[in-house]
Amino acid sequence: MRQGEKPVEGLGRRATIRDVAARADVSIATVSRVLSGKATAGSDTYKRVVAAAKELQYVVNAHARALVGSGPGAVAIVVPEFTASFYAQVCHGVEQQAAVEGRMCLICSTGGDFEREMAMVSMMREQGVEAIIVVGGVIQGPAYEERMIAAAHTLDASGSRLVLCGRPSLGDRVPASVVEYDNEGGSYAVTRHLLSAGHERILHLSGVPQSTVAENRLKGYRNALADHGIPYDDRLVFRTEFTRRGGTEAMRQALDSGVDFTAVFAGTDDMAASAMKVMRAAGIRVPEDISIVGYDDLPVASDLHPGLTSVHLPHEELGRTAVRIALHRNGDARDRQHVVLGTHIVTRDSVRNRARTSL
Repeated sequence: MRQGEKPVEGLGRRATIRDVAARADVSIATVSRVLSGKATAGSDTYKRVVAAAKELQYVVNAHARALVGSGPGAVAIVVPEFTASFYAQVCHGVEQQAAVEGRMCLICSTGGDFEREMAMVSMMREQGVEAIIVVGGVIQGPAYEERMIAAAHTLDASGSRLVLCGRPSLGDRVPASVVEYDNEGGSYAVTRHLLSAGHERILHLSGVPQSTVAENRLKGYRNALADHGIPYDDRLVFRTEFTRRGGTEAMRQALDSGVDFTAVFAGTDDMAASAMKVMRAAGIRVPEDISIVGYDDLPVASDLHPGLTSVHLPHEELGRTAVRIALHRNGDARDRQHVVLGTHIVTRDSVRNRARTSL
């Protein structure tokens, strides 16, 4: 509250645009249009909003007004962190497309905290942004789905749009756009790449249970094994966080377990980099002794020695597509509001072809 301002009687705090909308019995978007001069002066709705704002001593937030004033609305992107290469590249794609569309771009970080993610979504809605893009996998469950579905409907009612980027749809009846990549397909393809090279005992460094990204990558791995007649062995799956530290811990556990394997499918390139370091310290050569592949095709994949075979993701295109489908709905069919981008394998030098050398 600014110096000299007093809390509104009955509220005990400074009034918000939501309070004005409730008092006038209109939507937040209607209040925004009236107070920004876009509504017809003299109408019953206009008079109710103005009267409610005056009664509640509502002061327009200057920053919000800059976002929803005479120009187009801003685009907000919410990511777990800024420093990870995956999120940085998606953010770059969002910024590029936002600039093309003449939009301001706001970037928020949650630290991987779902409560903070929901708080950011709520805050950006109150700021009147035109689209809110939430990026990255999530631990899926009833609590997540219930709250995110409610947020999608609230945003839609206020004239904004929720975009899920890199995570599954909430259902056809939820007013949210989705742009994701073929996570399962990429996992299937890179596992089959190892199988085709003669590797049947493939260690998988997976993510935490119920993570949408981890579960889809595990599913692709299992399906590839099944299609090649290889029984699934849960002793070959080590679940941890999709981080370098997680890769280090999981690889050490795998070596200590004594389980037999000839190749490693690391759930991310960062995990693969850590796994290679652990194997090197244990005297294991890559790919002469153990082959390894990663996922994401981040810059680290080409910097490693040997270069890491990995699944390439369309990072920047994910961001660009998220902005495009959010801003250009215009009654688009549902299939154009749920876009799945393809992946492909980038082969480098981290896989030894056992099938060829055994001939």
